[in-house]
Formats: sequence, C-alpha cells, structure tokens
Amino acid sequence: MAEPASEYPAGQRDDPERRECSIQASLDILGDRWTILILRDAFRGVRRFDDFRRDLDIARPVLTERLKRLVAAGVLTRQLYCERPPRHEYRLTAKGMALSPTLVALMRWGDEWLADGAAPTVLVHDACGHPIDQQFVCWHCDQTFTPHEIASRPGPDGSDTVDD
Repeated sequence: MAEPASEYPAGQRDDPERRECSIQASLDILGDRWTILILRDAFRGVRRFDDFRRDLDIARPVLTERLKRLVAAGVLTRQLYCERPPRHEYRLTAKGMALSPTLVALMRWGDEWLADGAAPTVLVHDACGHPIDQQFVCWHCDQTFTPHEIASRPGPDGSDTVDD
C-alpha cells in the first residue's frame, strides 16, 4: 500500500493565513479538561450553573469563563429560565450536539487504555438498551474501515494538487 500523500501541499504547511488546521481551531475552543467535562455534563442533561459547579467541583470564575467561551463559540446557548432573580441555563446547540462522537471517542479511548478494560460507564442505544459501537464508515462504498485506511488531502479551499 502506498504512503498517503502529504496533508498539505508544499508552502501551505506553515502559512496560517492560507491553511488553518481544524484540529487546532477546535482545540482553541475545547482544549482544556474543564471544557470537556462541562460538555460531558451537558450531554448528561446538566443545564444550570450551580448544577455544573456542584457536579464538577469547579471554581465559579473558571466555570463562568468556560461557559462564556462555549456560548460565544455557539456550542452552548444561554437561556433565561427564571426572571427573579435572573437565572440562566445552558443548552447544547446543533454545533454542540455535533461534538457527541468526539466525546464518545475520547471516552472509549479512556476505557480501553486507562480503565484496565473496566469501563466506568457503558453507552447504550436508548431504544433497545444494547451497547453502541463507534466506527468509520464510507457511505459511498457502504463499508467500515480502520484508521490505517484513512488518507488526507487538501480541502476545498486548498490547492488542487497533491504531492505524491
């Protein structure tokens, strides 16, 4: 099997104005433990500031800053649920819900490599109660595949040529 082509054409690799890395851009929003744990709780149905604070045992200023960042990024929305005194809850947006596979992959990695095979939580399909699986699928070929079968190439905003 041939080696995958370089991810970026020569000259674009170190030019942030011409080619931004989606992983880096994602980490700019999500790249600390508190943010990931806040998202985990949001997926579990936690919505209110005091509930996040109690569940995570997180300092108020840290929680406030992370929630503001997630709202500003469009991952969470802040909604008033009580007028007197004013109280807000935080709900996942469509952009936030799209992070579910990312958190599941992170959890599965921890289960396999850090939990000695004894997963502290098992994710199941709500409708049937059976454990879920996460895998790569090519809908064009209708096949599943491994990470070894993934290649990268420039996206639509990159060069049309790929180095061999």
